[in-house]
Amino acid sequence: MTSIGSSSLAKKAPTAFFGRTFDEALALTREARDYLRDYGEEESRELAIDVAPHFSVEMMRLTSRLTNMMAWLLVQRAVHQGELSREEVRDDSWRLGGSEICLDEGALDPAQLPPYLSDLLRRSHRLYQRIARLDNMVAGETD
Repeated sequence: MTSIGSSSLAKKAPTAFFGRTFDEALALTREARDYLRDYGEEESRELAIDVAPHFSVEMMRLTSRLTNMMAWLLVQRAVHQGELSREEVRDDSWRLGGSEICLDEGALDPAQLPPYLSDLLRRSHRLYQRIARLDNMVAGETD
């Protein structure tokens, strides 16, 4: 394979990887939106009074994870599409945000929350961890 072919392949691989991660984050965001719209309010009313505040906190944590991930992925997509340069996004303000809240797993046993919300929280936490590793890798490339 020529160096041009290798270079072309190297450029496509990260784009495809980020594309799949972006698609996964977007699908999870849509799932969370649908859950909140269709079931969240009803399920929150059925919770024990001492669990209800935790439900609200965990919904906000889920929202924070999803918005921080999507914002970071949109920046990476813009870089890969040439709309932003690596130099433009060197500043820490472009890094993945919210780690203190987003990496916290919460004080409540997830089994006390509605099962679907627990599943969304678990999957969003794992995806956030993966994207945090990507963020560290990208930041290491620019230093």
